[in-house]
Amino acid sequence: MIDELRARGFAVAALDWRGQGGSARALADPLKAHIRDFREYDADLTALMKQVVLPLSSKPPLVLAHSMGAHILLRALHADPKLFFGAVMTAPMLAVSARGTPPWLVHILTSVMNLGQASADDYVFGMKARDPLRVSFAQNFVSSDPVRWARAKELAAKSPDIRLAGPTWGWLKAAYASMREMQAPGYAEAIATPSLIFGAGHDRIVLPSAIAAFARRMPNATYVELEDSGHEIMMENDSIRARFWRAFDAFAAA
Repeated sequence: MIDELRARGFAVAALDWRGQGGSARALADPLKAHIRDFREYDADLTALMKQVVLPLSSKPPLVLAHSMGAHILLRALHADPKLFFGAVMTAPMLAVSARGTPPWLVHILTSVMNLGQASADDYVFGMKARDPLRVSFAQNFVSSDPVRWARAKELAAKSPDIRLAGPTWGWLKAAYASMREMQAPGYAEAIATPSLIFGAGHDRIVLPSAIAAFARRMPNATYVELEDSGHEIMMENDSIRARFWRAFDAFAAA
């Protein structure tokens, strides 16, 4: 992705959020995604902007963010719609998929599991088994492309410290709190940054219907659904990625 952006004339700055990739972990088990409050992620983005991005140019940058990163970006755009001159988001986390479990039950379980610190730090049920090195292509939730899936798995095997299995109950509580905040009347309407937002029709991580509804509330957003894509749009097959890039290039040029 970075090479593809550089080929289009962009300089690229990127980060791993705390608890992901090469960044520090909050808990002893490095495979757990954990956070106490999404304001901690806000601080990470602020640090990247102040220390790396803004010194590069006096012009506001273009931003590309995916999933939870796109959720954090929407928080930033709500706080300052002029921080970026344009925003591209793929599969932003606005409502998570419970994959068949009734949402009300997930909310109850999340509340109960956060009554004690030990259980709040535990994996959400089923997530411990999602270690990238143990999940086969047939078991994956995010991509239909076996070549890119194999490449990602190879990278994880070569650098096992970057792996992440899944979230804790504490992370899920913080995520639900932030998603509720975003659904408040006037929240989406206050995000005036020109935005291009992609949903994935075969998403099993977040709900594309919630993304489309949120985009409709934003005054300067265009929603594009890639109906045959899994959650990781930028790790999908060539046909899906070609459609993504066509829309991205048109948006960036405009």
